[in-house]
Amino acid sequence: MQVTSYTFTRELRLLTPAQFKSVFTKPIKASSAEITLLAIPNSEQHPRLGLTVAKRYVKKAHQRNKIKRIIRDNFRLHQHDLPAVDIVVLVRNGVLDMENAELKKLVEKLWRKLSRRYNG
Repeated sequence: MQVTSYTFTRELRLLTPAQFKSVFTKPIKASSAEITLLAIPNSEQHPRLGLTVAKRYVKKAHQRNKIKRIIRDNFRLHQHDLPAVDIVVLVRNGVLDMENAELKKLVEKLWRKLSRRYNG
């Protein structure tokens, strides 16, 4: 029996500016008022995640880190439900007003929407 891993290793991250840039050309989108997911198919066997939380929307570093931590953790738990795509998460205004649980719910909804758009 294969044990499913829920770690968030380097392979699951978008690391270079080039990897980020490639997602911005003709992406599949899933968005809400506060968060936009952009995705493009990748050649890996798994999804990869990149996060951008702009200072102009979230001024304080600890707030940006908290948002990134919540999204990253959520990705870690849902990575096996996602297709093999590179995902860039863009965080906009309004995220700071959300409770952690609300943010988690929203991100989960967006993962599902993205999977549907990709597979559908």
